[in-house]
Amino acid sequence: MYRQRIVLTAALAAVLALSGCDAGHEPAEPVAAAPVTSTATPEAPASAMPTPEALTDVLYRLSDPEVPGAEKLNLIEGAKPTDADTIAKFATALKDGGYLPLNLEAAGLTWSDRHPGYVSADVTVNTAIPDTGAFALPMEFKPRDGGWQLSRETAKTLLAFGKAHAGSSTPATPAP
Repeated sequence: MYRQRIVLTAALAAVLALSGCDAGHEPAEPVAAAPVTSTATPEAPASAMPTPEALTDVLYRLSDPEVPGAEKLNLIEGAKPTDADTIAKFATALKDGGYLPLNLEAAGLTWSDRHPGYVSADVTVNTAIPDTGAFALPMEFKPRDGGWQLSRETAKTLLAFGKAHAGSSTPATPAP
């Protein structure tokens, strides 16, 4: 069961890695956090809070092997036309691995405290393989052209997790 979760996460990470999301990229200079001195309420984002379905629709389309990769570029922040083939392979890998159809639920939607206008959600993933069980991943979405897309930051998180476990041939043992 754990291994199947790793495979699914590694597949998500692979498509995100090749869509221009480099987990190893560090900013040139560290940025110090400024202390908060105001008690004013932040302004509401320009876009309205999306429905959970609007966010899961992004992931459903990303995982749909019937949707060409070129039509999925707008689903990932920073994706380029050269990423279309890789994005298409992601959905094919999910299909070939028996993970489809996915059942996705987004809950706990909040405005991001790091990126104004972005939305954070806990996304629960259930695959077509009963033994995988459900697992939840925190994800962030960026508004784009009246819709939503997976944020670059979420792609980096998935990439880091996928790289840490992609080469493992045995499930990791949880620490006591």
